[in-house]
Amino acid sequence: MLSGSGSPTRRLRVFVETGGCSGFQYGMSLDEPKAGDREFTSEGVAIVVDPTSLTYLDGSSVDFDDGLHGKGFEIRNPNAASTCGCGKSFN
Repeated sequence: MLSGSGSPTRRLRVFVETGGCSGFQYGMSLDEPKAGDREFTSEGVAIVVDPTSLTYLDGSSVDFDDGLHGKGFEIRNPNAASTCGCGKSFN
């Protein structure tokens, strides 16, 4: 994946952080891989996840909804006990 500067080492980072309506929230950014990250490739997209976030995201899928009422990226997380209506936070 290329960044705006043309760096081929940047990946899509998917992570979990505290905050949001339900206690945790999802985040995404373009970032360099770090020591301990797990690397994945899905449909040609290079993805990195840190070990702590992977605990919460294991088994999840990331989809892009661009339909009539599309919300953008959606994370379907089987580990979430509850989610918020915004779709970006969970518990």
